[in-house]
Amino acid sequence: RGRKKKTKVLNLIDRLVNYKASVCLFIKNLCVPFDNNLAERDLRMIKVKTKVSGCFRSEEGAQEYLTIMSYIGTAHKHGINAFTAIREALLGNSDIIFN
Repeated sequence: RGRKKKTKVLNLIDRLVNYKASVCLFIKNLCVPFDNNLAERDLRMIKVKTKVSGCFRSEEGAQEYLTIMSYIGTAHKHGINAFTAIREALLGNSDIIFN
């Protein structure tokens, strides 16, 4: 009875066809990121770090790493170069990323 159930693949194809303009916007406008998941991108560096080194040696080291990466991520989101942000932080002007 009724309509036959579509497979997951057919549902995906239908969505891609219906939202083609939105899905392919990053090709026409280079300011649009490929994906829109900032949290995933922020976590990816942490996962790579733990995969390469195996683990953090201490909880304090992990907290320091996360603080630095959070600061750099915030600077990047505000359009500030990571090197400039770190240099200003070491000179005592860490509020540069919030201006």
